Amino acid sequence: MAITTTPPPATELDPDKLMGFVFRAVDEVGASLNGALVVMGDQLGYYRALADLGPLNAPQLARATDTDEHYAREWLNAQAAGDYIDYDPEAGLFSISPEHAAALTDPSCPGYVQGLFQFVHGTVRDAPHIVAAARTGAGYGWHEHNTDVHAGCERFFRPGYLANLVNGWLPALDGVVAKLERGAKVADIGSGHGAPAILIAQAFPNSTVLGTDYHAGSIEVARQRAAEAGVDGRATFQTTDSTEHPGGGYDLVTMFDCLHDMGDPVGAARQVKEILAPDGTWMIVEPIAGDRPEENFNPVGRVYYAFSTLLCTPTSLAQDVGTALGTQAGPARIRDVTTAAGFTQFRTVASTPFNNVFEVRM
Repeated sequence: MAITTTPPPATELDPDKLMGFVFRAVDEVGASLNGALVVMGDQLGYYRALADLGPLNAPQLARATDTDEHYAREWLNAQAAGDYIDYDPEAGLFSISPEHAAALTDPSCPGYVQGLFQFVHGTVRDAPHIVAAARTGAGYGWHEHNTDVHAGCERFFRPGYLANLVNGWLPALDGVVAKLERGAKVADIGSGHGAPAILIAQAFPNSTVLGTDYHAGSIEVARQRAAEAGVDGRATFQTTDSTEHPGGGYDLVTMFDCLHDMGDPVGAARQVKEILAPDGTWMIVEPIAGDRPEENFNPVGRVYYAFSTLLCTPTSLAQDVGTALGTQAGPARIRDVTTAAGFTQFRTVASTPFNNVFEVRM
C-alpha cells in the first residue's frame, strides 16, 4: 500500500536574514580561497619580499621573486581585498604592516600562522578520502595524508612550543625542571618531527630525550632536525607504536597534541604508567577545549572541530580500538583516560589560546 504524505506548508523567508547568510557565505568562500593564496604567498616569497623591500607594485614584486607579473598582480589585489596587506591607490603600491609581516614570515613569532595555513591546505586536499570514510565508518591514517599535513602541523604548533615549553609549561610541573637540570630521562610519545624533544634537549644538556612515533617519515625528519640542532646524541628518535615505548624509568613522559589522535588512548596511558619512574611526571599537551560542546563554539573551537572531522577522528578510527576522542575532547575526558589507566593525580597547569597543559602523576 502506497504511503502518501502532505508536503509541509511553504515557509515565508525573511529576505534580510536570507541575504545576510548569503553574504556571510560569500565571505567564507573568500576566506577558503584565501587559504590557498596565503600558501602561495609563502611558497613564492611574496610576503617576504613585501616585508624586506617595502611598498611594491606588481612588476616590482614579480621581479623581486622571479615570478610572473600577472599572478603577482592578482595575488596582490586579492590580499589587499582581504586586508592582509595595504594598498596606496595614489602611489599604486602595496605594503604589509610589521604585525602582519611577523605573523606571515617569522617562524619564531608566537603568532606565526603560515604553518596553520599549510596544515589546512593539506587537510582540505585530502577531504575526498574523509567523505568516503564517513560513509562506512572507516578511518584514514596520519601516514596516508600528504606531506603538507605533516609539515604544516609542526609549523603550526612549533611557535607555541618555542614560546611556552621551556619558560612556562615545564616550570609549571612539580619539580620537573630541577630533574631536567640535574639530568633526567625523558620520553616523548607521538614525537612527530621532533620539535618539543629537540627544545628540551637544547635547554637541558644533562638530560636525554627519546622520541617515538609510528610514522616513519616523521621520525626521519626528526633525526635530521636533531642533527641540525646539534643534539642528535641526546635527542634520539625511533619508530614504534604509542603502546610500545622502549625502556623504562622515565622521569618525564610527554605527549604533544597527539593523545586524542590515538586509536587506544587508554592503552597508551597504561604504557606510560609502565615506563614512568615511581616519582615521574606525565605532561599532556592537548588542543584548548572545554568539556561541553557549547564551550567550544568560538573561532578556535571551530577550527579544531573541523580538524577533528577531517583529520584527528579519521586518524584514530584507522587504528586498533578507534576510540576517536576528538580534537575537542576537553579536560574531563582526558582525565578519564588517565584514571582508567590507574593514575590518581591530574591537574591543569597551563593554557594558551591554542593549548591546555595537564600534569599527571601516579
